[in-house]
Amino acid sequence: MTTEPPPPPEDDPFKKRQPPPGEGGGSPYGTPSEGPEGSEGGATTPPPYAGDPYGGGPYGNEPLAGMPPLGDSPKRVLARILDMILVGAVSWLLAWAFGATDYGTDNGTVQYSESLGQSVIAAVLYVAYDTVLTARDGQTLGKKLFRMRVANLNDGSTPSWQNSLTRALVLWLPFAFCCACVWTAITGGWSFFDKPYKQGLHDKPAKTVVVSTG
Repeated sequence: MTTEPPPPPEDDPFKKRQPPPGEGGGSPYGTPSEGPEGSEGGATTPPPYAGDPYGGGPYGNEPLAGMPPLGDSPKRVLARILDMILVGAVSWLLAWAFGATDYGTDNGTVQYSESLGQSVIAAVLYVAYDTVLTARDGQTLGKKLFRMRVANLNDGSTPSWQNSLTRALVLWLPFAFCCACVWTAITGGWSFFDKPYKQGLHDKPAKTVVVSTG
């Protein structure tokens, strides 16, 4: 009798695990066997919406076994505001240090306006911040504080660098160069109305969701 060594651990601890045999009747990551009245030889058939861990067909939107609940939209807004404040402060300091801010005087008062240089600095910082932290473990500092993370829609794993970058570009480029808080409110506020995944507009092209971690 021989024994096989245990399989190596997954690189991503958050990725949904393959359920043990006989457990996973509703899992999109396995193909449960048919019952006694199923096809001959115990053939397997894929469950409905096999690639969708949140049951996004016409019959429901509840997470299946093993997947965490979707993140709360108000908490997502608070997490995003915290991230904006943190990165915005660093962006302003760098813009000031490099002389990328515009000042003027009018009737003895100092007026401040954003320059193209400051917009570029802000865009680079916001995109880099969101991309690196999301690709690392799915959590910006704001999301970590509010116990949420970004996950791939299809299996719950941490997004790739490409998906993380896509998500960050959609969110932050309009914010930095033209629409500022209006765009952020639209993209983030979309999660309040999106069904069934509570995705922001920036989650759509990246195929991500925000889930709770506790």
